[in-house]
Amino acid sequence: MRHRLGIVLSGGGSRGLAHAGVLAALAEHGVSPDVISGTSAGALVGALHAAGYGADDVLRFFEKTSPFHVSHLAAFGRPGWLDTEKIRADFLEFFPEDSFEALAKPLFVSATDLVNARLEVFSSGPLIRPLLASASVPLLFTPTAIDGSLFVDGGILDNFPIKPLAGLCDAVLGVYASPLNDVPVEKLDDSIAVTQRALEIGMFLASRRKFRFADLVLCPPELTRFGMFDAKRHAEILEIGRRAASERMDEIRALLERGGAAGHE
Repeated sequence: MRHRLGIVLSGGGSRGLAHAGVLAALAEHGVSPDVISGTSAGALVGALHAAGYGADDVLRFFEKTSPFHVSHLAAFGRPGWLDTEKIRADFLEFFPEDSFEALAKPLFVSATDLVNARLEVFSSGPLIRPLLASASVPLLFTPTAIDGSLFVDGGILDNFPIKPLAGLCDAVLGVYASPLNDVPVEKLDDSIAVTQRALEIGMFLASRRKFRFADLVLCPPELTRFGMFDAKRHAEILEIGRRAASERMDEIRALLERGGAAGHE
């Protein structure tokens, strides 16, 4: 009997490409998650996978939809440097139907509701705005407007969104793409570096407490070599994820054969 597999994909910026490597390794071994929960970069990779795209397509997406383009600059006075509304058009090439229902498998996308101070999980209706909202890092991106509220990066409140998978699968594989390491004082020399470090500390410590609810968590330590916006080594990051999953494939297969053992939320 094949048990249903759920996968949790964390945020991590460019490091989120490791998720695509994990999914590629699973596919190479005939394993495919039945349901996906992701936030920020994990939501983007999860959506692309659920739409039928492979690792090469995910690389192309990250390169083609790079937000760091002069045409994406926000107007003066807006709360962020890059305007998520201007980035939305780039997503339409990859998600032309703009709908959760058009995906081949269930996907849960987490985002932080600034107005109501809560985590919102999207799983139906329009797809692109929730994806943008989930990845809207404060200060860098303008908040994304959905149904009269403003949303930012889901990782702020939950960078390991395992809860939406409760009751939907027999085993849960987690992938955490923002491992924490020590940072030299001289590296914390600008506003972005300080903000990123503060967010990562809070997100990692909160997420680590949830790892026990998954049956297996991949958190490749090599990812600490890369920054959140490291755009020059995408293929290398993807390969780290592929290798991390391949090395644990026997354990993953065992999970599918016997079902999970962890106490899911």
